[in-house]
Amino acid sequence: MLRITEEQVRTALPMLAAIEAVEEAFKKLADGSAINHPRRRVILPTGSALHYMAAGTPKYFGLKAYSTNPKSGAHFTVLLYHSRDGIPVAEIEANHLGQIRTGAASGVATKYLARENSSVLGVIGSGFQAEAQVEAVAAVRSIREVRVWSRNADKREEFARRLAEQTQVKIQAADTARDAVAGADIVVTATNAKEPVLEADWVAPGTHINAVGSNQIGKRELPTELVYGKADLVAVDSVEQSKMESGDLMIPLKEDGGLGYRAVEFGDIVSGRLAGRTNDNEITIFKSNGLAVEDVAVAGYIVDVGIYS
Repeated sequence: MLRITEEQVRTALPMLAAIEAVEEAFKKLADGSAINHPRRRVILPTGSALHYMAAGTPKYFGLKAYSTNPKSGAHFTVLLYHSRDGIPVAEIEANHLGQIRTGAASGVATKYLARENSSVLGVIGSGFQAEAQVEAVAAVRSIREVRVWSRNADKREEFARRLAEQTQVKIQAADTARDAVAGADIVVTATNAKEPVLEADWVAPGTHINAVGSNQIGKRELPTELVYGKADLVAVDSVEQSKMESGDLMIPLKEDGGLGYRAVEFGDIVSGRLAGRTNDNEITIFKSNGLAVEDVAVAGYIVDVGIYS
């Protein structure tokens, strides 16, 4: 059984490869050849929590488990097995793996839902996930400008400086969330917010939004007026999991009994069963909670064509 470290994952899992693996995972979900079990949580009085999720594909199956604590952060592990016989394949340190596969999911969503000529990216959040989000979006669209805002001015300035050094893209820290969003072709929200971090009026026609944070039922990043009003299309990585975790979709239903759940499975768009964007004026949303099948897909890539064969 292989034991793969964070540094080995960084070497073996480039973003473009992760995007391809995650895209294929969505196709397998759509045709029924992949199985995904939603996340479950064990929450202790100490504030520690154990989160676990599992999935299977024709070649591999496995689970991701991670612990969190407000003082010590998060610690991720993926266990991978052969589907044909259940033999263990690998134990993988998965903090970086999870960061890349979350970015990759947004990359796939951007590929299918954002306008082809999108060039300006607005990012709300400058934490662990935000950097991979920028990398993934830039991998599938010709981004010329990135504007980032987060509550901590020093962190957003440092984030902008660091990415500007790593890329050829113009990256700047915005003074307000509205400055980051207004006029952007693509918007990413990557926060732990309990309440919406933007307003519907800030979002221009034709914008695509990747909402990747706040994956607990009592939290949301997007307002009701956007999700159930202004948006033309809302896609989720899993309808089943979104009904358990997506406050963006479920909080409005509790507030207004007249609303009906409106999101579609993103895998059905990737497979061609459903249309994605149909014109350049539509506002589209991809609500990502993160699926175990994405973890299994990228873990399988690492084993198959990484440095471990």
